Amino acid sequence: MTSFSAGTLGHYEANAAAFWEATKDHDVRQNYGALLGALEGAGPFTILDLGCGPGRDLVALRAFGHEAVGLDGCATFCAMARARSGCEVLHQDFAALSLRAERFDGVFANASLFHVPSVDLPRVLGELRAALKPSGALFSSNPRGDNREGVQGGRYGCYWSYDRWRSIVTAVGFDELDHYYRPAGKPRAEQPWPATVWRKASRLGSGQGREA
Repeated sequence: MTSFSAGTLGHYEANAAAFWEATKDHDVRQNYGALLGALEGAGPFTILDLGCGPGRDLVALRAFGHEAVGLDGCATFCAMARARSGCEVLHQDFAALSLRAERFDGVFANASLFHVPSVDLPRVLGELRAALKPSGALFSSNPRGDNREGVQGGRYGCYWSYDRWRSIVTAVGFDELDHYYRPAGKPRAEQPWPATVWRKASRLGSGQGREA
């Protein structure tokens, strides 16, 4: 995974400012609501923004009153996110995560996990599962595809079908709570972003999933 992530992170380092301008106004309130609605108990919650980029979602999650912690492998993004949000931001490559066990109530992985090659994805998901508190929740949004993976536009990406994504995540030990397609209100052919919400299962490998 290290060689693939190096190229992807190099792309983001070279295009950090342009990425911020292109994404800063994206409306992902539906995704915030999907994760926050799945969290159990009384907040405020501790939420990991996995692949936080320049910090847009950290600002929003903190504004909701939660402790938001960012993580990104791009050093420039980390600096931008810290300055913009005032949140703790971990500079970690997905290839070498180091997360404290059961620290987080939720993980917000908005357009980030698709950069993990399929051979490494179960390990990364397992590390996220271990970092979640019991009954913690994972939100993920990835570009839809036919299960192909490779380098496009300087970035490594996996383009999963919903069924394949579900089978991978449930096998690691998550139960599916919900799924939907974005942007909302469009015909399915114009909704390239499936979003899924998961609960950390009580036992490893006990994820059950749900039919569409």
